Amino acid sequence: MARTTPHDHGHDHGHDPDHDHDHDHSQTDDRPLYWRIATELLGELRDGTVPPGERLPGERRLAEHFGVSRETVRQALEVLRHDGLVATDRRGSHATLPGHALEDPASLAFPVGARAADPGAVDRASVTWEPPSPEHAEALGLAPHRPTLVHRYESAGADGGGRRTAVTSFSAVALSEVEELARYRDRADGTAAAQLRRAYDWMRRAGLTLHHRDSITRLDGAPSMRVTRRVHDQYARPLEITDLVVDARQDALVYEFTLPAAG
Repeated sequence: MARTTPHDHGHDHGHDPDHDHDHDHSQTDDRPLYWRIATELLGELRDGTVPPGERLPGERRLAEHFGVSRETVRQALEVLRHDGLVATDRRGSHATLPGHALEDPASLAFPVGARAADPGAVDRASVTWEPPSPEHAEALGLAPHRPTLVHRYESAGADGGGRRTAVTSFSAVALSEVEELARYRDRADGTAAAQLRRAYDWMRRAGLTLHHRDSITRLDGAPSMRVTRRVHDQYARPLEITDLVVDARQDALVYEFTLPAAG
């Protein structure tokens, strides 16, 4: 049988000597080779081989991994970009589909109060680039009306009950030190899904020790509680502040804990 390569579908305009490595994927499918590689790569992204929000290996490494040419990898990435599953900026390509890493300790879940995966629950999250509330700006040391990355999370049970809403504002320090967070600025338009469940893990991998202070208070006249989380690093620099409102009936409680930097 003839070998299937991107040349067969009019997507390649020059000879790439790396195409000599494409034969392993040639005879099992009628789809273009780049499409099959996109499907395989998507499977690995969904499995958590490349955690959401993190940088994908370079084209050469991906080509070696799949046994195909760099041009084929390039075209496969374009398929995933078109479907919104991969984003590319000056730092490289990054997985954007929702998901969890292979190692995702519950203590690192973001934002505070985020639910575990529940197929019947409504769970939405988005990011915007806008001035935070005055309270958040003061906590983060931001000048009034200075924009920053603001994350909004909303969740409700399958029956519509147990609603939780959280608003998080990130500091200039967090955005300058944590590469995975900084990338969201370019697509922080409030429309794209933005599950940042590994935000604390990203901070730790950037060498930051995380100190959390969570204050829990009852809202007057409502059967709800407000949780305000403030996070700073080992240099007492603020990283983020989150306000979560959730149904609860407890007295005020304050507790603190520290997560050491990774490695």
